[in-house]
Amino acid sequence: MRFEAALTMALRIILIFLNQRKQAKMHWLQDPNQSNVDNLNSVRREASRKFRNKKKEYLKAKFVVLETYRNLKDIRDFHRGVSDFKKGYQPRSNIVKDEKCDLVTDCHTLWAR
Repeated sequence: MRFEAALTMALRIILIFLNQRKQAKMHWLQDPNQSNVDNLNSVRREASRKFRNKKKEYLKAKFVVLETYRNLKDIRDFHRGVSDFKKGYQPRSNIVKDEKCDLVTDCHTLWAR
């Protein structure tokens, strides 16, 4: 439960920095003077730094959870978490167009293709 709470808090902080970066870019696009360029660059650097730090915190928290599974002898959850790290991000399509160009969301229809 603690892991999920930390994750939602990190997502809120990331969204705040994304909005700040977006606003700085809009100011620069509307008035491309040197002060707006400097502001945009500083906001980008700060956002990138925060993203790196949040990613490190997330990975540390994930490792703590995996270590807890290992210490509690919960081998199934431990190996499930380890395999998630090994596989990394794997995109999955949830919506596909069929032959009639209709969107299909039913998982059984997707697997039948």
